[in-house]
Amino acid sequence: MIFSASMFASLAPHIVSALLLFLLLEQLSYLIKKRNLPGPLFVPPIIGNAISLVRDPTSFWYKQSATAGTSPGLSANYLVGRFILYIRDTELSHQIFSNVRPDAFHLVGHPFGKKLFGDHNLIYMFGEDHKSVRRQLAPNFTPKALSTYTALQQLVILRHLRRWEETRPVVLRNLVRELNLETSQTVFVGPYLDKEARDSFRRDYNLFNLGSMALPVDLPGFAFGEARRAVTRLAETLAVCAGKSKARMAEGEEPTCLIDFWMQAIVSEVNSGYPPPPHSGDEEIGGFLFDFLFAAQDASTSSLLWAVALLESEPEVLRRVREEVARIWSHESDKLITVEQLAEMKYTRAVAREVVRFRPPATMVPHVAARDFPLTASYTVPKGTIVFPSVYDSSFQGFTEPDRFDPDRFSETRREDQVFKRNFLAFGWGPHQCVGQRYALNHLVLFIAMFSSLLDFERVRSDGCDEIVYCPTISPKDGCTVFLSRRVAAYPNFLLN
Repeated sequence: MIFSASMFASLAPHIVSALLLFLLLEQLSYLIKKRNLPGPLFVPPIIGNAISLVRDPTSFWYKQSATAGTSPGLSANYLVGRFILYIRDTELSHQIFSNVRPDAFHLVGHPFGKKLFGDHNLIYMFGEDHKSVRRQLAPNFTPKALSTYTALQQLVILRHLRRWEETRPVVLRNLVRELNLETSQTVFVGPYLDKEARDSFRRDYNLFNLGSMALPVDLPGFAFGEARRAVTRLAETLAVCAGKSKARMAEGEEPTCLIDFWMQAIVSEVNSGYPPPPHSGDEEIGGFLFDFLFAAQDASTSSLLWAVALLESEPEVLRRVREEVARIWSHESDKLITVEQLAEMKYTRAVAREVVRFRPPATMVPHVAARDFPLTASYTVPKGTIVFPSVYDSSFQGFTEPDRFDPDRFSETRREDQVFKRNFLAFGWGPHQCVGQRYALNHLVLFIAMFSSLLDFERVRSDGCDEIVYCPTISPKDGCTVFLSRRVAAYPNFLLN
């Protein structure tokens, strides 16, 4: 014991010196990478500003945006041993989106996405592998497939709207999340999940949500570690669904959900004498389906909440939506909204697009620099940097009066979605642009049409209720708390069809 204590005493100065040297080198490395960019001159050792991010993501990212300014349009910071760049300028963001390839930028979807999402993930693919999988996805979004989904979406939406009617105020965030989770389960893998599997699915997805906002500590008992294991279980469940769908499609059954349309195309190719397409094994498809779930679930929850909040604050917009929907579809008919009727709802679709522009669900899309990349004439992004192009900031650049909620900007006369196309980045840009954007917009239009037609709603106003919070996509601070009441004599009975 005496020997050990004396040894420690003799080594202590060296340990302290080594630690101080490490901390000094860490700060120097940060400053060398930062160069003359705006950002903190000193960052906390090892964890950087991660605690500030976890404690208040909204303030952290607002500060990054304000620091970036309009020139140079980017700012620096440090998170858990990683140098990060926040990009506010739209044209600089395009340089990231347009250079997703092995020797430039890798899309990660989350600052620690590879560890969290697992190996079989569409967002990490490049080149021919990526193109091959996207070609396989094409049958999932044909007019026939989208028509099938719109029917399923309406059945789920109506089922949940019936439950929401209350005499007391309700917080919509968790209710909308449940609606979207059931929609995703039903549309993606509907008949292949029994009640027990759906309940387990819900628990695991909630664990994933909590962990995606936590410090990246991959140990039992920590939220991030629990989230990673939940993702593994979710992907395994979805892989089983893929196998069941393949068997059913091989028997010549008609597709009833997204995985069926996908597997039908694969089975048809194999039956024609071709080898199975690359990356079409059940395990890989399970991982790809989780990508869809992640993209659809939280993004749609955000958009549906903001749609309610914005419609309630814009009575004239709400009046025009209700007028248009009533002209095209009658709830008294007990008939589903058809895809043809959905296409006629041009103003309601403009409202949906403006919701997505005004409050893009995923405000940033993180990428990692695979090598040093010259971003501007005076700054090169160092290899290993996590880069955050801001979709949110781009949404408020270029457009006419961008701070105003104005659906008419997407009208056929103004066509700002084309005029300022490079600023409308809510669905991404380049080779990794969202493959399911038509499905996502259809879901939002259907929800707006049915919610506004069947229910009256009044927001419960409180200080800061419209402030943005991250959970993990953005939502109103109060979770969108409303009074709800039925505005029709009876809900439609779709099951009679």
